Amino acid sequence: MTILKVLVDVSAGDAIVEWLRESGHDVAAVRYRDPRMDDSDILAWAVQEGRLVITMDKDFGELVYHSGQEHSGVLLFRLESAPRATKL
Repeated sequence: MTILKVLVDVSAGDAIVEWLRESGHDVAAVRYRDPRMDDSDILAWAVQEGRLVITMDKDFGELVYHSGQEHSGVLLFRLESAPRATKL
């Protein structure tokens, strides 16, 4: 199994954090460091640790694609109203 290094944004939720950890992945969560952390700081943290950001926040697209901020990858889920099982 490939172990992913991910940084889960607050918008993605705790269920994703727990599921990824239980699946054996290396997971950091914004919620446990500073739930009000600026998106630019989240991307910088992810770059520093080589982590993929998992989020439901479209602002990351603006930072990465339009502003050209350095990143280690962003996975944008657009599943706000989906049940937990679908998100996982």
